[in-house]
Amino acid sequence: MEKGYMGKILMVDLTNGAFEEIDIPDAVYEKCLSGSGLGGFILYNAIPAGADPLGPDNVLGFVSGLLTGTGSLFTGRWMVVGKSPLTGGYGEANCGGNFSPAIKRCGYDGIFFKGVSEKPVYLYIKKGKPELRDAAGLWGKDAIETEEILIRELTEKKKPRVACIGPAGEKRSLISGISNDMGRMAARSGLGAVMGSKNLKAVVLDGNKRIKAADPETIRELSISCNKWVQFQPWFLSGKGVRFLGILMRWLPVQTAMDGMLWKILLRKWGTVAYNQLGIELGDAPVKNWSGSHLDFDKTRSAAIDPDAILHREVSKYHCYSCPLGCGGICRGTGAVKETHKPEYETVLALSGLVLNNDLDSIFDLNDRLNRAGMDTISAGATVAFAMECYERGILTKADTDGIELTWGNTKAMVALVEKMIAREGIGDILADGVKKAAERIGKDTDRYAMHAGGQELPMHDGRFDPGFALHYAVEPTPGRHTIGSQMYYEMFRLWKRDKTLPRPWLMYRKAGKYYVTRRKARAAAACSKFINVLNGAGGCAFGAYIGVDRMPVFEWLNAAAGWNKTPHEYMDMGARLQVMKLAFNQKHGIDPKSFRPNPRALGEPAMTRGANAGRKVDIDRMSRKYWKQFQWR
Repeated sequence: MEKGYMGKILMVDLTNGAFEEIDIPDAVYEKCLSGSGLGGFILYNAIPAGADPLGPDNVLGFVSGLLTGTGSLFTGRWMVVGKSPLTGGYGEANCGGNFSPAIKRCGYDGIFFKGVSEKPVYLYIKKGKPELRDAAGLWGKDAIETEEILIRELTEKKKPRVACIGPAGEKRSLISGISNDMGRMAARSGLGAVMGSKNLKAVVLDGNKRIKAADPETIRELSISCNKWVQFQPWFLSGKGVRFLGILMRWLPVQTAMDGMLWKILLRKWGTVAYNQLGIELGDAPVKNWSGSHLDFDKTRSAAIDPDAILHREVSKYHCYSCPLGCGGICRGTGAVKETHKPEYETVLALSGLVLNNDLDSIFDLNDRLNRAGMDTISAGATVAFAMECYERGILTKADTDGIELTWGNTKAMVALVEKMIAREGIGDILADGVKKAAERIGKDTDRYAMHAGGQELPMHDGRFDPGFALHYAVEPTPGRHTIGSQMYYEMFRLWKRDKTLPRPWLMYRKAGKYYVTRRKARAAAACSKFINVLNGAGGCAFGAYIGVDRMPVFEWLNAAAGWNKTPHEYMDMGARLQVMKLAFNQKHGIDPKSFRPNPRALGEPAMTRGANAGRKVDIDRMSRKYWKQFQWR
C-alpha cells in the first residue's frame, strides 16, 4: 500500500563528499510524521551535545511534509531544521513556494547535510543522482542572482527548484535565512548562517519521482469540500474601512471569538498586509521598539501602509504549491528593480511602525535588499529599532554609527544601516547577528532595549494585546515565533470541533479576561503547540488552518494519505510527543527553558501608560508553569 511518504532521506557528508540513502521505518512516520517531526527526530539523534552550530557537527536538514504532493490543499510548505546559532537550541524555519514537492520528487522526505566543505559547493540532484558541484562562481552573488543563474544553466525540459543563501548567510550573519522562488525566505533561527558555515551555497532539485497516497479518491473529495470554504469571498471593506474596524474593536470592552473565515477573506483580497493598520489600531503591532503605541504611529503616518496602497502596486498574484488561496503577490519595484515580492505584514511593520518609518518606497526597497541578501526582515527591522533607541538615548553616537544619524523614521539612515549589516562593515558588523549579540557587544545596559526571546528577535505580534503570543514566544523549543499559538489562533483553529476533549472558547468575553491565568487557557495553548507540530509534520500552511480543522481536514487527509485510522486526539498526542522531543533536544544542548523569557518590556513590565495596551501586563511565569504541566515537563 502506498503511504504518502517516500520512506527515506539523503545524508550528505560535505567533508568527504559522500552520500548515504537512509531508509526510515514506517514506525518513525507513525510517531513523527514527516516535515519538522522527522527533522527533529534526525537532529536529536545525529547532533552531539554541545555541538557548535557553525561547526561540522551540526546537521542541517531540508524537509518536506507528509501531505505534500498527495492532492491535499495548503500542504506545500518546506522546512529547514538544525541547531540554531541564534538561540543555541532547536532551530526551525518554514517557507512556502514550490520547493517542498521537489524534495519528494527526488525520492526523499528530507535532505540532510553534515560536515563542512573545503570550498563553496552546491548540491544538484538530477534523475535520482546527487552530486556536489563547484560554487566558487556563485559565492558573493545575491540569492536571486544565484537562483537565476542556476535555473538558466540547469534547465532542460523543466526548471529545477533552488534553495540558496545570499551574502548574509555567506558572512554567517546569525539573522540570515535561506531563499527560494526568487526571494521567498525560510528566514528564522539563523539557519542561513549554518548553510554558509558549511560552504553550501545552494540545493538544486530536479527529480521526477511520483508522489502517491493510500487513498487518493478520499483526499480529492476532502479537498473539494475544503476548497468551497476557501472560494467563499463576499464583498468586504476597503483598506481604510479595515482600519476603522480596528479602532472600533479597540474601543469595545468585549470581544468575540475569532472565526478564521474573516481572516481568510482579508488574506484573499490583500494578503497578509491586510492586517497592517488593523494590527496597529488594536495594539497587536509593536511600535517604536515596543515602547510606543498607535498614538506614535497614528492614522496620518500609518496611511502609507494602508493595504490598498500596497495592493495598488501589485501586478500579479501567486499561489504556493497546492494552495487555493493565493495570498502572495508580485509588485512593481523601486529604482532599478522592476518587480519584487509583495512584502508581508511582518516585514512591513518591522520596517515601518517599529522604527516609525512611513515611506512606502523604502519598505519595498528594503524588503528587496534583505531578500537578496538572505537576511530575516523581522530580525533586521528589530535590530534597526534597537540601534535607533540606543542612538536616541545617547548610548550610540555618530562616531559609533559611521556617521549615520539613527533618528526614528530616518529612511536614508535605515537603508544605510541595513547595507552595513548585510556587508558586516563598521557598525553593521556589531549588529549583523541580531539584538542579543549587539547588546552584549555594546554593553552599557543596552539589553533593556534588545527585544528578543532566547536570542531570537520578537515578531510583530504583541503579547500585551494577546497574552498567548507572549507565552509561545517564551515556551516553544524555537522561541520568539508568531506562527505557533495565541488565544486568537486557538479560536480560529477550532480544534475542539475534532478533538472533543479540548475546551470550547467563550463566544463573547470581556477583554480583561484575556489576562487571567487559568488551566483552561493552558490546555488551549498546549493544544496550539501540539497541532502546529502535526501541521508542520504534514507540510501544512497555518493560513489554511486558520479557517478551522473542520474546514481544512488535516487529520482526515493524513489518514487517507498514509493509510492510517488515527483519531484527531491521537494526532494531538503525536504533536505532544514531538514537542517534548524538541524540548529534550534543547535540554541535551544545555538550554534552560527559562532563558527564553521575553524582554520585560514586551510583557508590560512596566506597564504602558498610554495607547491600546495601557495598563496591561502578562503574568508569563504563572502562564509558563501551567503550560509546562500540560506536557508533564516541569
